[in-house]
Amino acid sequence: MKITNTLIAATAVAGLAGTAFAEAHMDRDGWPESFTVGTASQGGTYFAYGSGWANLVAEELGISGGGEVTGGPMQNMALVHTGDAQFGMTTMGPAKESLDGTNPIAPGLQMTGACAMFPMYQTPFSVTALSSSGIETIADIPDGAKIGFGPAGSTSDTYFPRMMDALGVNYDRRNGGWSDLGGQLQDGLLDVIAFAAGVPVPAVSQLEVQTDVNIIEFTEEEQATLLGEFPVSEFDIAADTYTTLEAPARSVSMWNFSIANCDLPESFVNAVVDIVMSDNERMVNIHRAAASTLPENWDKNKVLKWHPGAARWFKENAGADIPDDMIHGM
Repeated sequence: MKITNTLIAATAVAGLAGTAFAEAHMDRDGWPESFTVGTASQGGTYFAYGSGWANLVAEELGISGGGEVTGGPMQNMALVHTGDAQFGMTTMGPAKESLDGTNPIAPGLQMTGACAMFPMYQTPFSVTALSSSGIETIADIPDGAKIGFGPAGSTSDTYFPRMMDALGVNYDRRNGGWSDLGGQLQDGLLDVIAFAAGVPVPAVSQLEVQTDVNIIEFTEEEQATLLGEFPVSEFDIAADTYTTLEAPARSVSMWNFSIANCDLPESFVNAVVDIVMSDNERMVNIHRAAASTLPENWDKNKVLKWHPGAARWFKENAGADIPDDMIHGM
């Protein structure tokens, strides 16, 4: 599988801080000369978050690296499994489907070459419409509404149509990058966008600046239906996430994890995890969703085997009780 998308921020020059950190990680046997992080489409949280931590790691370690525009979690599992990308980002649902061999990118292939690296954040599922549409609830979505579900193969595209089916919504399915879908919503080409992305979603924040929108929460009954049928958890989108919200919005969410090719050197992955997990303030400056990128959230991974370098970091620094059968190669 060949990466063909443009590498974003491909090279970061090491400064004094990077040199000092690099000296603390002198065991570089087998390290790659450069790396890429599979993210998702521009305008979404994966792109901003992933490109940010890729540049941080590149600067600290003094090697070339950056974020790659991809189709999102499903494609990232495939790219990391094959080694076409050293790192990527995925959610627990697509990760499980990929391990089970039901990833639509390569049906039947069990993508066991992708290992857990560190917890990122929860992905809320939320629905946005223009205020002028009159759509204020899920029940208001008209029959045959044109709904943008994000890039094909993304977490949103994989799960949100099934969720809409479960909630009895009849729709015309559309795909595209979040920025493009936001423009289509504003131009009246879409009725609704169904976002599955870390909040605040850049495309929604941009829409708020340009027009009036409704961020639609699930009712208690709708939330209960989704909790019963999908691998999701309860989640409230905080009122201060968007200027549009006046109170928390009821939602559901799915955990995101960064992944690494399982064959990468243990010392390399350990160094990357150390950079990301040792200074949460820097990560939050990259994206607010990183407020959940905390060592204690290691236990949210119930699906993927851990990369040995990552497992060692969490055992030594977070008291993680990771069983041997959940660590690659053990």
